[in-house]
Amino acid sequence: MQEHFHFTTDRAKIQKQYAAIFFFVSAQLSCIQVHLHRRNRHLVKQEDAVIIAIHLLGKLLGFTSERTWHRFVIGNLFPKGQFLERSRYHRRCRSLRFAIKWIRHELAKRGQHHAYAVVDSLPIELCHAVRMDRVKRFQGIADIGYCASKKQWYYGFKLHLQVTVQGLPMGYVVTEASCHDRIAAESVMTQIPHPYNFGDKGFISSDLQKRLYEEYQMALWTPS
Repeated sequence: MQEHFHFTTDRAKIQKQYAAIFFFVSAQLSCIQVHLHRRNRHLVKQEDAVIIAIHLLGKLLGFTSERTWHRFVIGNLFPKGQFLERSRYHRRCRSLRFAIKWIRHELAKRGQHHAYAVVDSLPIELCHAVRMDRVKRFQGIADIGYCASKKQWYYGFKLHLQVTVQGLPMGYVVTEASCHDRIAAESVMTQIPHPYNFGDKGFISSDLQKRLYEEYQMALWTPS
């Protein structure tokens, strides 16, 4: 029991994180001008900025269960009776998904001011290796690819991701497992272009580097 999150976390630190997220969300909502058509809006317990900030904080802390996260919120961040009931909280989150996507995009654009970005890929396995030849899940979409870091074949997808030096995701693409890193690199890196990018030997391509520099003013380095 003592190793659980609500025993090991610092409540004051969580509250500081929430305050920082709430300040950023409030500033962005004033630019979005989101108009939600719902009845009795003047009777809501918490405004939209609070709901979005709580939702983002839960994702940041790695909570995968919505029920567990709601229980943590009402036990550590808000006094009893001042936060929404669980089902209503989830409905509010769904109604605010457009604003959440907008805020994610604006947050990712801030990554352009970081020193550099890193582009890489990782496998998404859908079954064990012994079942690769007879699996029927996602036939025609997923396929068999090779993971060089693990030195093994796998069946599934491949996630191509670009993150800043501070770990902020800027762009991503999900492809079949056999897709080479060079093929998906341009689609990933041009979603929110960063002027300086690093990649491993899977991205070595003089044509790709030249095209990125001429069309998007992006430098792609592949140091040994």
